[in-house]
Amino acid sequence: PSERKRFYQNVSISQGEGGFEINLDHRKLKTPQAKLFTVPSEALAIAVATEWDSQKDTIKFYTMHLTTLCNTALDNPTQRNKMQLIRAAVKFLETDTVCYRVEEPAALAELQKNEWDPVVAWAEKRYNVAIGSSTSILGPSIPASTKETFVSHLASYNMWALQGIEYVITQLKSLILSMGLIDRHITVEKAVLLSRLEEEYQIQRWGNVEWAHDYDLCELRARAAAGTLFVHLCSESSTVKHKLLQD
Repeated sequence: PSERKRFYQNVSISQGEGGFEINLDHRKLKTPQAKLFTVPSEALAIAVATEWDSQKDTIKFYTMHLTTLCNTALDNPTQRNKMQLIRAAVKFLETDTVCYRVEEPAALAELQKNEWDPVVAWAEKRYNVAIGSSTSILGPSIPASTKETFVSHLASYNMWALQGIEYVITQLKSLILSMGLIDRHITVEKAVLLSRLEEEYQIQRWGNVEWAHDYDLCELRARAAAGTLFVHLCSESSTVKHKLLQD
């Protein structure tokens, strides 16, 4: 169900044998497959507990992106292993939003060049790879060495973080923008804007259905932000956890 009446008063976290658990009053939270909901870091547990505590009279499950990502990591409904997750993420390079360019109209082509080229250049320098762009419907020809570099880089993340990375990539339709966001090179707002560049160009030119545009924009920002936060909280880095708890 996408919504359900709130059935608990208090939300708390506790440390169990497998990690940190979420308590709704006296009940322990479970996954859709009835597994004990256990997360690897206290900071992630606090963030998930905050999602549950923020619900009003009705629990709106579609607003609880961190909870959903944890459920996916715990239940692994697609039964994929680490390498399958990595390969799925890297496959997005072949259809990466920022690599597909238009020739016409000239104003949009110029906008893509000005906005997307710096991010591609950053990724090429950051990972020491060749990416490029193309106006062909087939897209750019991504070298095998570039793909393998990204495979190696993603292999440094744990299974939980990889679920979050794939989630962000799916939202932005871009591995390059996602890595820029996760590496803190660009903000959530910038990443979302760059992922919707053509749509934003058309809106500037022709106008839009205001409420629908604003809703889509806020939703995409929320999902991209949640996915990025999830990656950081699941990455094995005490600095990230410590900083979050301090903030």
